[in-house]
Amino acid sequence: MKQVLIVEDDQDISDLVKIHLTDNHYETTQKFNGRDGLKSALEGDFDLVILDLMLPEMDGIEVCRQIRANNMQLPILMLTARSEEIDKVLGLETGADDYLTKPFGIRELIARVKALLRRSGPEPLNNGSDRSKIELHGLSIDLPKRNVEVHGNKLELTPKEFDLLVHLASNPGITFSRDELLSKVWGYEFSGYEHTVNSHINRLRNKVEKDLNEPQFILTTWGVGYRFKDK
Repeated sequence: MKQVLIVEDDQDISDLVKIHLTDNHYETTQKFNGRDGLKSALEGDFDLVILDLMLPEMDGIEVCRQIRANNMQLPILMLTARSEEIDKVLGLETGADDYLTKPFGIRELIARVKALLRRSGPEPLNNGSDRSKIELHGLSIDLPKRNVEVHGNKLELTPKEFDLLVHLASNPGITFSRDELLSKVWGYEFSGYEHTVNSHINRLRNKVEKDLNEPQFILTTWGVGYRFKDK
């Protein structure tokens, strides 16, 4: 049974999330401030963290940053009562895998949780082969181990960064729109979340590209979306 850590200071919201996760057969642990949430995330064995942005003692941005600083790759879904894009983008750039703005629908919350917990295999390669490793232009992706190396240097990627990279690298030269990437990588179709893709592309480029001004792996097709460099 998947273990979910809920870090939310609003008791009613936390209890509501807990009830619906339990109904969907997830085990939950509740924490009500940032410091306790961070301690549990670092010491526990969780499959997902649902993390509020505005928390007492330590805000969600700092909790997220410290989780990633400890090289923990568990998925993080951030909740925010704010509607400003800067808060959403900041959360994603800090290391969150996705976000939801309050008030949110339970159906959408559960869809996000399932999508983040899903460990589906990579998209089939265009040549029809069934490989466990992708090697292109000095980039090596070990699919079963979920390891990535660039010119022999191991990278630490979040779950969604890895999934996004695999999807693009599995289809070199093919351009995917932001909506297509949301559907293929995140596993849901909700409009208005293009910044989720943009933020993940930016974070991924910061990790895999030597020169952001001249990317060698993840290219932009202006006005359309993104593609991985063709062979």
